[in-house]
Amino acid sequence: MHELSLVSGLFDILEKSAGEEGAIRVTAVTLRVGRLSGVVPELLETAFDTFKKGTIASEATLTIELVPLKVRCRSCGGESLTETPLFACPSCRAPGLEILEGQELILERLEIER
Repeated sequence: MHELSLVSGLFDILEKSAGEEGAIRVTAVTLRVGRLSGVVPELLETAFDTFKKGTIASEATLTIELVPLKVRCRSCGGESLTETPLFACPSCRAPGLEILEGQELILERLEIER
C-alpha cells in the first residue's frame, strides 16, 4: 500500500508549509488525484486519517478531487474524457493516444489557521 508513503510525504509538506506560514493548525487539505495515478482514494483517506493524529493537521478534513483521464489522438487531434483507459481514439479509431490529464497527484489546496 504505497498510499502510506504518499501520505507520509504529504505530511512532511504540510508541516513545512504550515511552519513557514506561522500556522497553528491545518484545517483542510484538497488533493487532485488522477484516475491513472495508481492511487486508491479510499486507502489515501484511511492513511490520511491515521497520520493526522497528534499532528498540526489532527482535525483537518481531506477532500479528494478525482481527475478523469483526458487523452488526445495523435492522428486526428481529437480530445476525449473517460473514466477508463482507452487504447484507440473514439473518433477515428487510431491507436497512439497522448495522455493529457489523469496521472497526477497534486496538493491543490491547503487551508490553515493562524
